[in-house]
Amino acid sequence: MDSGAAHSPVFLVFPPDITTPEFQSGHVTGTTYDSSMPFPKFLATRMKILGAVQILFGVMNFSFGIVLLFTLEDPYPRFPFIFISGYPFWSSILFVNSGAFLVALERKTTETLVTLSRVMNVLSAVAAAAGIVLLVIGYLIDQDFFCGYAGEVSECHAVTTLFIGILVMLMAFSIIEFLISLSFSIMRGPTECGDCEERDEKEQ
Repeated sequence: MDSGAAHSPVFLVFPPDITTPEFQSGHVTGTTYDSSMPFPKFLATRMKILGAVQILFGVMNFSFGIVLLFTLEDPYPRFPFIFISGYPFWSSILFVNSGAFLVALERKTTETLVTLSRVMNVLSAVAAAAGIVLLVIGYLIDQDFFCGYAGEVSECHAVTTLFIGILVMLMAFSIIEFLISLSFSIMRGPTECGDCEERDEKEQ
């Protein structure tokens, strides 16, 4: 090696033991790992958290349905529309199942779990969209539900406010659940990855 090459700026930046091809090779390996994810990386890294959120929304929906169960008291001769529709109950089943599949998928990625998770999230997205429509209809029908029957009862306005608050909370849960479920049901990674573990087991 001559003295001109020894003092070359290129030599100072890239010593002999560090070469550009090795750096590119490592970069390609990282890209391959990311492309094997069944969901986009920014969703896959938060899959467990979003699954837990879905489960929480399902439990809260069911809890509000139980609260509405006690509205059939004198002088109110019927249940609110949103309770009659059953939305707080059947939506909670779908939300909890969708969240459970996401949590399970975060722990072990299999082709079966990926398929089931997508199906459950599609159903949850449809349920959440239907819930948004039902909640709007329920508000229009039942916004004066309590005071309309109670009339002179002074507490009716406070109870009506509580009832509208429940509808607002259910609406917020439905909108967020719709966004989460839609993200996992329609988004794809750079390439569709089946089950890496399952595929390896079959090859062995």
